[in-house]
Amino acid sequence: MKRLVLATLVCVTCSIALSGCAAFRANVSELDPNEQMHMKSTYDYSDMKKLTDDISADLLQANFLKSLTKTPIVIMGPLENRTQEHVDTKNITDRIRTLMTQSGKVQFVNETAREALKNEQGYQAANATAESSVAIGRQIGAKFMITGAFTEMESTSPRQVRLSKTQANFYKMTINVVDLETGLNVDTLEKEIARKIRKPVIGW
Repeated sequence: MKRLVLATLVCVTCSIALSGCAAFRANVSELDPNEQMHMKSTYDYSDMKKLTDDISADLLQANFLKSLTKTPIVIMGPLENRTQEHVDTKNITDRIRTLMTQSGKVQFVNETAREALKNEQGYQAANATAESSVAIGRQIGAKFMITGAFTEMESTSPRQVRLSKTQANFYKMTINVVDLETGLNVDTLEKEIARKIRKPVIGW
């Protein structure tokens, strides 16, 4: 009888140990990048996708495009990060450029490749044949520049006797379209995100 009880205890202990080990194993699974998913109240990948989708759609319907008779040439300027977090603003502007280019309604100057383009043109001028080298001074200038800023405001529930606290984060992206010839701001768009999370004072 004692042996049976001992054997049962050993089996239960091993089972618990094995289950415990499994709980600490790494687990990798596929995610749908188009699915909205938030782990925290702060800015994340899902926010980036939604903001860039909305901003791009609004820019393509903006008044400055409706009044043009031919496809405008646009350059993407800087997006200023005014938050306390590290935000990859280049990722934001790259995706806005991609979505707008894919629409076929605008064309973009590749501002990030200018130095490489200049070097290649210089190399061709010095080394390539006259028939194959590109002409110098033929690049097309942009008519409009897109710039903007990304800001945030955080609000936390006041200190008091409670088992949890609430944190709310508010984000706003402002996009400006500037006429490079006149310097006038021809369009301004704003998009906002607000989210809150309740955290236990004691816990994971």
